Amino acid sequence: MKAVLVDERKNLVWSEVPDPAIKDDEVLVKIYAAALNRADLLQRQGKYPSPAGCPEWMGLEIAGVVERVGEAVTDWKVGDRVCALLGGGGYAEYVAVKQDMLMPIPKGLSMVEAAALPEAYATSYLNLFIEGHLEAGQTAFIPAGASGLASVAIPMAKALGARVITSVLSDEIAEKIKPLGADVIINSSTQCVEDVLAEEEKNGTPVSVSMDCLSGETLGKSLSFMARGGYWIVISTLAGIETTVPLRPLLTKGLHLVGSMLRNRTPAFKAYVLSELVKNVWPKLEDGTIKPSIYRVLPITEAEAAHAILERGENVGKVVLSVCDESN
Repeated sequence: MKAVLVDERKNLVWSEVPDPAIKDDEVLVKIYAAALNRADLLQRQGKYPSPAGCPEWMGLEIAGVVERVGEAVTDWKVGDRVCALLGGGGYAEYVAVKQDMLMPIPKGLSMVEAAALPEAYATSYLNLFIEGHLEAGQTAFIPAGASGLASVAIPMAKALGARVITSVLSDEIAEKIKPLGADVIINSSTQCVEDVLAEEEKNGTPVSVSMDCLSGETLGKSLSFMARGGYWIVISTLAGIETTVPLRPLLTKGLHLVGSMLRNRTPAFKAYVLSELVKNVWPKLEDGTIKPSIYRVLPITEAEAAHAILERGENVGKVVLSVCDESN
């Protein structure tokens, strides 16, 4: 089969690799589409290697069709349309997947749409609803509103009854992300995030949960304005690795500052997150309450161009690689 490898010059090359062999508790999936994540860019740079036992090439979420099942597999059969959360290996024609890392494709969704679900939706659900304990009627702060992750997290939080604040870098970007449904969009080039969150607290709508991929100085400046018992979930540090945390409000409000990564969770915990997604979010996808946001689809042979879109930060929604025509 073929997969996208990184050569010595960090170029992406569609190359011949050995066919995957499945274990008793695994299925072989023929990949139709694979979605991109910022983690792929880090892995390409050598900063985010695949976990032990996973293929060396990139790809954390895919959609496809079950081609073969291991002897111990009971939940899936040949021909099932599935999407899957991977430790790596999605930029390829086939992948071996443990049976509990698979989910059925929600009714009415294409392979391209389904490929954009597993990693981004699992990350959003984990941090908003499991780590953050977000409830209907509460306010969530999801910065970097134009990111692929926010394009998932904002509609998900809204669909499950939350109020959402997000931030972007310009009025132009704010206009682009309006369809995501955020209640408040902060232009961080002209507004101080902490000032807006302070005003929200004053108005009786303080942030109960933040899913923060930026962090940096703004985290410490904003923490004081959270709701009592609130959760600030750090999932990345794109805006900086240091901040000053005011300990008094952390103590008096009983706040929670939590670091969270999906990739380093146990397989059993990841399987639990996926099962919760299918139970609580898949119905919202099937009835159209939540719609996957796809920015662009490119063939797998143009993975370089796809990565460039993420590097430039131009996408609002997911970038997806097409591996196989869905009509085949």
